[in-house]
Amino acid sequence: MMVVDNKTDGKIIWVGMLMMAALITLATSEAWANAEPYVATPDGDGVQRIRLVGGSYFFEPEHIQVKAGVPVELVASREPGLAPHDLVIQSEALGLDIEEELEREEKVIRFTPQVPGRVVFYCGKKLWFLPSHRNRGMSGVLEVVE
Repeated sequence: MMVVDNKTDGKIIWVGMLMMAALITLATSEAWANAEPYVATPDGDGVQRIRLVGGSYFFEPEHIQVKAGVPVELVASREPGLAPHDLVIQSEALGLDIEEELEREEKVIRFTPQVPGRVVFYCGKKLWFLPSHRNRGMSGVLEVVE
């Protein structure tokens, strides 16, 4: 007969889940670090327009480069599917505080970055028992250059 200590088994399961989440995070969280940037160029009206699509734990493009002092329009949407996604871009240094739900319908998000810098954008969604969408690789980088 095998004796099972529920307190110990629960701790082992919890530690195992944390380790799995950490491995998923390490494997996927900074895929954009090596991605070739999508370099936005101003249209005829002087606005940098970028189409951004979110889907099953990804953003496309995942590395965006824009110029400081030039207006930006992110035309953001999500792929069809049941999982909800949003777009979070927060940087006090860059003056950005964006948190928008992504829908299948395109949504225009406007801002004008004033200073150079980099900020990670990500999906802030999470089911309580799974790693967050960000930890599963749904992140990217917005790079502002001179």
